[in-house]
Amino acid sequence: MYSGSSDGESHEAVQRKIPPASSMPWVRNLRRYIGSGAGLGSEALMELETKRILLDIFKEKQQKSAEAGTIPSFYKKACARLKPEEGSISHRVQRLAKYRFLKKQSDLLLNADDLDAMWVCLRENCVIDDATGAEKMNYEDFCLIASVCTEQIGPKCRRFFSPSNFMKFEKDESGRIAILPFYLYVMRTVSLTQARIDMSELDEDSDGFLQPREMEAYIRGLIPNLAQLRDMPAAFVHMYCRIAAHKFFFFCDPHRRGKACIKKVLLSNCLQELMELHQESEEEVTDTEQAENWFSLTSAQRICGGELLPYSFTDMFLALDKDMNGTLSKQELREYADGTLTEIFIERVFDEHVRRGKIGGVNSREMDFESFLDFVLAQENKDTPEGLTYLFRCLDLNGRGYLTTADIHSLFRDVHQKWIEGGNYELCIEDVRDEIWDMVKPADPLRITLADLLNCKQGGTVASMLIDVRGFWAHDNRENLLQEEEEPEEE
Repeated sequence: MYSGSSDGESHEAVQRKIPPASSMPWVRNLRRYIGSGAGLGSEALMELETKRILLDIFKEKQQKSAEAGTIPSFYKKACARLKPEEGSISHRVQRLAKYRFLKKQSDLLLNADDLDAMWVCLRENCVIDDATGAEKMNYEDFCLIASVCTEQIGPKCRRFFSPSNFMKFEKDESGRIAILPFYLYVMRTVSLTQARIDMSELDEDSDGFLQPREMEAYIRGLIPNLAQLRDMPAAFVHMYCRIAAHKFFFFCDPHRRGKACIKKVLLSNCLQELMELHQESEEEVTDTEQAENWFSLTSAQRICGGELLPYSFTDMFLALDKDMNGTLSKQELREYADGTLTEIFIERVFDEHVRRGKIGGVNSREMDFESFLDFVLAQENKDTPEGLTYLFRCLDLNGRGYLTTADIHSLFRDVHQKWIEGGNYELCIEDVRDEIWDMVKPADPLRITLADLLNCKQGGTVASMLIDVRGFWAHDNRENLLQEEEEPEEE
């Protein structure tokens, strides 16, 4: 009785504790999920659902493209989106932050008095090399001078006396370095940093690039500090800045985007050439050296000239512009360099580097002053990659990126004609062509590329031989010319 009644009670208790399956929510959800066919064993349905989703996405994209009607932009300059409006609070804050940052960087630079004091410290604490007489210092002297300069000048000179800077300079057998190269390094670092600050102040959109008018403003600010330009006529300042700035863009803006990278400008030879005009006396510089420096007043007068200049130098552009319309036609440009350039080269210059415009209501192609500056820079810098790139586009008659023997023959034919007209001896075009091939030694024996001309280190000479009869004459008489240059040195 006891055991039987106990089993019955326990069974009833179990039935009361376990609810029916239909009353459990997770069971109902699982049955519903499996019964719909979207659960286990429904791979085919999952594949159909995936295709449906992808098709909906494709249709949505097609609809958006049809509504747009134009090619969507794939690149937007970040600074153009974030650039604040002129006169807005954010714009003023940005300009103030930039001004304060550049002012702080400028205050950290050594001024002229600081540099003089550093030079005195270097000379007072160095040793004289008995063999060469040069003033030198070892690392202990270097650290001592650093302490003295820090006391006299301040902590802003400390960064120049780091161990890594000492290791940059050539050392003798005793581990000493010369003080003069170190001092010149400090001066150049200060000069370049100051130039970077000045250029950044003129960079209105703060993108690290200077536009032509900003570059001209930088050069205009330098003129009072350049000894050889202080006496420049005020009426010529604007034209000078235009001519000077153009060289920076010729070498620092090879893709002709209308802006030059500040870092590239600082590292270019153009800035160093401009800073050479700091020399107090022009008597130390010969007329030839002045003419070779693009930024000298002599060179600017040579290119432009005019009544504004009180000097009697040859004014290229105004002398060539016979009709005084401010541009040069092909016929006028043929008179450049006394007419020694070939006809085919002049034609190619206009084809590749001169834009077509409207003059007198008629479509015509004439060279403006900016294009003329490019032309002169390329002529005077044939050995540089930028100058040779300019000329190679003219030499590449078919725009294929390389020159063949047929191209060389066509180019030199005009030079040969002018050569014979000048009363020179008869020569064989095929021999000249073979000589050019031997000079260049192209990677592909059937064609000459721009890279071949740059690698052979004689690209400028080859270009002169193909476009200018005077250039070919100089190459043909190179031994005599070299001998004439050596004779005065021997005397």
